[in-house]
Amino acid sequence: MQLQLSQLVPIPIREKISNRQSDVWLKELSISRGERIFIQAPSGTGKTTFIHMLYGLRYDFDGRISWNGKPLSAAQREDWAEIRQKELSVVFQDLRLFSDLSAWENLEIKRNLTNTVTEDEMAQWLERLGLKDKRNSLGQTLSYGEQQRVAIIRALLQPFQWLLMDEPFSHLDKANTAKAAALIQEVADRNNAGFILVDLDENDYFPYTKTMML
Repeated sequence: MQLQLSQLVPIPIREKISNRQSDVWLKELSISRGERIFIQAPSGTGKTTFIHMLYGLRYDFDGRISWNGKPLSAAQREDWAEIRQKELSVVFQDLRLFSDLSAWENLEIKRNLTNTVTEDEMAQWLERLGLKDKRNSLGQTLSYGEQQRVAIIRALLQPFQWLLMDEPFSHLDKANTAKAAALIQEVADRNNAGFILVDLDENDYFPYTKTMML
């Protein structure tokens, strides 16, 4: 699934970003499936807005976003439901876990909807990311770093051609970041998928195919 951006600019921050250099805003871009993209995005340049636009949650922009040549503006609600089930997955900055459900229940909802990962494999992922003992802990009792790791696992519990990530490791130490990045790399390779990661600072989490400035 190819991503094409044409003269894209978010309307609410148009003036703020119009006088700064960007590799994304107001450019012509074509990104092919399987690419691993890092976009450095200083505060206030539309990092989270960009991810929400790609995922079809915001339409307050000028220009065009197209997946496989189909503009987002032409996608209907049922189109988005299918895209998000089969082609796009996301790790939101605000994570969006159910606070009154356990870590396991948060994951099991997604696993049952997609049926692409076994229960045993999901349990192994929890253990790999140091969450084995947090399986039955409510979302609201988890630290932010623990919530991030649950949200990362949740995003991997479905088929995807693209994984969108908004500061996915911001509350993880180096050891846990390395474990989470390794799992993401493994599942992305399995799916022959690409990803787009936006973050504030330069990093070497992955062997990126392209690095850009928002």
